[in-house]
Amino acid sequence: MLWVGGLWLLQIGLLPVLGRIGLAPLLIDEIAGMLNTLVVGFATACVIFQALVLIKAEGLVSLWRDIRGQLLMMALYACAMYFAVRFGWPDAVRWQSFSYLVLGFSGLVLVLQPIPGWSGRVREAHP
Repeated sequence: MLWVGGLWLLQIGLLPVLGRIGLAPLLIDEIAGMLNTLVVGFATACVIFQALVLIKAEGLVSLWRDIRGQLLMMALYACAMYFAVRFGWPDAVRWQSFSYLVLGFSGLVLVLQPIPGWSGRVREAHP
């Protein structure tokens, strides 16, 4: 879940540090806008890849019936909403932040899901 860590690290780690080292607020906003777009683009590619892997492993209906599929679809919708607002209505910064948060929290809940087929014990190696 590289994309989830990147989303949270950017907001919790990098941007506050840039403010603490004394960069100008407008420069921080410009850097944040560019990096947010890059991270959401990367997350979009990763979510699509994860959805394709889920479809391959468990079928197309898993996107609606499985919690992982539902979370992936919600993350994909959040990515689409972020880019639609970013390029269609660039003054709506709160909508961009909302879609970023929806993406971040759906990714966080997705990370907390158990591994498919994992029953809590170490699997034995087959010879």
